[in-house]
Amino acid sequence: MATLLYKLGRLAFRRRHFVALIWVALLTLAGVGAASAPPAGNTSFSIPGTEAQKAFDLLEQRFPGQSADGATARVVFKAPGGEKMTDAENKATVEKTVADLSDGSEVASVADPYQGKAVSKDGTIAYASVKYDVSGMELEESTKDALEAAAQQARDAGLTVEIGGDALSAAPHTGATEVIGIAVAAVVLVITFGSLVAAGLPLLTALIGVGIGVSSITALAGVLDLGSTTSILAMMIGLAVGIDYALFIVSRYRAELAEGREREEAAGRAVGTAGSAVVFAGLTVVIALVGLAVVNIPMLTKMGVAAAGTVAIAVLIALTMVPALLGYAGRRVKPAGARRGRRGTADTAPKPAKANMGTRWASFVVRRPLAVLLLGVIGLGAAAIPATSLELGLPDDGSQPTDTTQRRAYDLLSEGFGPGFNGPLMVVVDAKGSADPQAAFTAVSDGIKDLKDVVTVTPPAPNKAGDTATITVVPDSKPSSVATEDLVHAIRDAGADVRADTGAETLVTGSTAMNIDVSQKLNDALIPYLVLVVGLAFLLLIVVFRSILVPLKAALGFLLSVLAALGAVVAVFQWGWLSGLMGVEETGPVMSMMPIFMVGVVFGLAMDYEVFLVTRMREAYVHGESPSQAIVTGFKHGARVVTAAAVIMMAVFAGFIGSSESMVKMIGFGLAIAVLFDAFVVRMALVPAVLALLGKRAWWLPKWLDRALPNVDVEGEGLKALDTRDEDRDVVRV
Repeated sequence: MATLLYKLGRLAFRRRHFVALIWVALLTLAGVGAASAPPAGNTSFSIPGTEAQKAFDLLEQRFPGQSADGATARVVFKAPGGEKMTDAENKATVEKTVADLSDGSEVASVADPYQGKAVSKDGTIAYASVKYDVSGMELEESTKDALEAAAQQARDAGLTVEIGGDALSAAPHTGATEVIGIAVAAVVLVITFGSLVAAGLPLLTALIGVGIGVSSITALAGVLDLGSTTSILAMMIGLAVGIDYALFIVSRYRAELAEGREREEAAGRAVGTAGSAVVFAGLTVVIALVGLAVVNIPMLTKMGVAAAGTVAIAVLIALTMVPALLGYAGRRVKPAGARRGRRGTADTAPKPAKANMGTRWASFVVRRPLAVLLLGVIGLGAAAIPATSLELGLPDDGSQPTDTTQRRAYDLLSEGFGPGFNGPLMVVVDAKGSADPQAAFTAVSDGIKDLKDVVTVTPPAPNKAGDTATITVVPDSKPSSVATEDLVHAIRDAGADVRADTGAETLVTGSTAMNIDVSQKLNDALIPYLVLVVGLAFLLLIVVFRSILVPLKAALGFLLSVLAALGAVVAVFQWGWLSGLMGVEETGPVMSMMPIFMVGVVFGLAMDYEVFLVTRMREAYVHGESPSQAIVTGFKHGARVVTAAAVIMMAVFAGFIGSSESMVKMIGFGLAIAVLFDAFVVRMALVPAVLALLGKRAWWLPKWLDRALPNVDVEGEGLKALDTRDEDRDVVRV
C-alpha cells in the first residue's frame, strides 16, 4: 500500500495541473447540479417493521383520498385579556380566517373551531385544523404565504395567533457559529505550521471536498428523498475529517523536507506513509457510517451513506489534490522546524535537538503508566455517570426555540387543552376479519376510556367499507413523557384482548407513537450495530497494526469515550447543566437517534487518532526501537499534529451548536465533547499508558495469523528499499 500511494503522490505532484482540473471540474459539475435542483425539505419518515408504520400504511389503503401523509397546520387563537373566543367580534374574525384558509388549491380541509368544539373550557383559546393534500416538503411557497397572511389578518384584528404543525417547517440553519468554527480551525493551522500557505492548504482542500459532497447531496435530494439535515451532517463530518486528513499529509511532507528530500520525493513519501493512515482511518469512518443501515431506518441510512460519501471524497482529495497543491506552493511550504532569518531568508540549518511537549508528556506517561491509566479511567467514568439516567425521544414542536411560532402554538395548546393535546394518539381498528366490526370498534373505544392518563377518546370513525375505524386519544401528559409511552403500550395490550374476543386488530400510530417505536427500534439495534461495526473495524486494525491487543485496547478506549460523551449530552440537554450557554431553551429526552449515531461517528473518528498516532509508534518499533522508546518517538512526531487535528475537529463540530435544528445542535455538541474525551484522555493518556504496561506484548500476533494476514505496509517499510536503491545509485556514480 505504501509503495502504491507513494507513486500516486509523486504522480499527483508532477501532474498537478491535470489533478486540479479534475477536482475543479467535479466541483463545478456538482455545483451546477445543486443549483438546478429543487430545495431539500424534510425527508419522509418511514420506519419499516414498526406498528406505527403498519397503521399508517393501513390508513392510506383503507381511507383513500384522505392524504394520510399530507401536511397539517393548527392555527391557534387566543383572545385578548378579559375577552373570550366566543365573543361575537372574535368569533367573526376566526370564521373569516377559516374561510380564507379554505381557498387554497392545496388545502384538503379546514375544521371550524366552533363546529368542531375546538375551544378551551375557559373560552380563551381556540384552534382551527388545516389539512393539505401534499406533504410539508411539497407545499408551494404561495400556500405557506397564504397561511401566514390569514394568521396576520387575525392578529391585526387584536387576537394572538400562532401556527403549529409541519406546514411551516423550514430547512434548519446553522448561524454564524459554523463560520467561527472554521475560523478557529484556520488559527490552529497557522499556529501549527507557522505559515499561511501551509495552513491554507488543508482548509482549501476540505472546503472543495465538502463542496462536492454537499452539492451532490443537494442535487440528488429530490431523487433520493434526502432531507436538509442530511447535507448539514455531511458538511459537519466532511469538514472535520477533510481538514484533519490534509493536515496529516502536509505535516508529513514538511517532515520529509526537513530530512533533506526533494519536494516531489517528499510529497510521494508523505502520501505513502501518512496517506496509508488516512486510507485506513477513512475506512473505519466509512464502515461506521454505512453500518447505520443495519438499523433499517431509511432516514438514518441515508444520513450515514451521504456522510460516508463525503468522507470518501475527503480521503481521495487528501491523496491527490493535497500533493498537487504542494507542487503549486513550491518553496512557500517550508520544512518542519525551518525559521525565517531577519531579512526574510529561510534558515533551514539544523537546530540543537530539544524535547517538544509531546516527547516530555510521553516520557512522563511511560514513567507513571499505572497512575495515568487509573486517573483517566476514573475521570471518564465520572463523566459517564449521567448516562445512567438517559431518556430517549424524538424532538417535537415543544423542543423548538421559544421565538418560533410553532413553539408558541405548542405552548398555547398546552395552556388551553392540556399538555397531551400536542401529541394525540391515532388508534386504527382493523375489523376486516371480525364478524361484528361495530362491536369491535366499541370494545376498543370503551377499553381505552378505562385506562389511566386518558383525557379524551373520540367516537370511532369508520371508513366507507365499514371494516376499519380511527379513534383519536388525547393523553393527559406531554408527548415526550414516560406516562404517554406507558399509555401507548397499555392501548396495545388492551387491543390484544379485543383481538382474542372479536378478531379485530388494534394499531396505534401518530407522531407520538412513531417516536416511541423509533426509540425502541434504535435500542434493539444498538448491540447488533456495535458488534458489526466494532467487529469489522477490529479486523481492519489487526491488519493495520499486526497486533491483537492494540485493536482491543482501541475499542475499549472508544467505549469509555462514547459513554463519557453520552453522559455530557444527558447533563446538558436532559438535566439542563450549562443549557443557557449551549442555547438549549427546553430540556427533555435525548434524541433517540443520538446514541447509535454517536457510536457510529465517534468510533470512526476515534480510530482516526488511533491510526495516526499508533502507526508512528509501530513504525518506530518495526525499525528497531524498544517499546517504550517507540511510544516516545510516536508522540515526538505525532502529538502536536494530532492535538491540532483534535482541536480543529472540536471547533468544526462546536460550530454547529448554533443550529436552529435541535438534532443538529445535539449532535454537534456530542461529537465535539466526544473528540475532547477521546483525543486528549483516551489517545493521549490511556493509549501510551496501556502500551507502556504491555511492552512487547502489545505487538504480539500469532504466527499463523501473521502469515494469513495481507501485508498492507502502513509503516512504509517498502519505501526503505527505495532508499537502498538510491544509495546504490550514488555509489555507482562515485
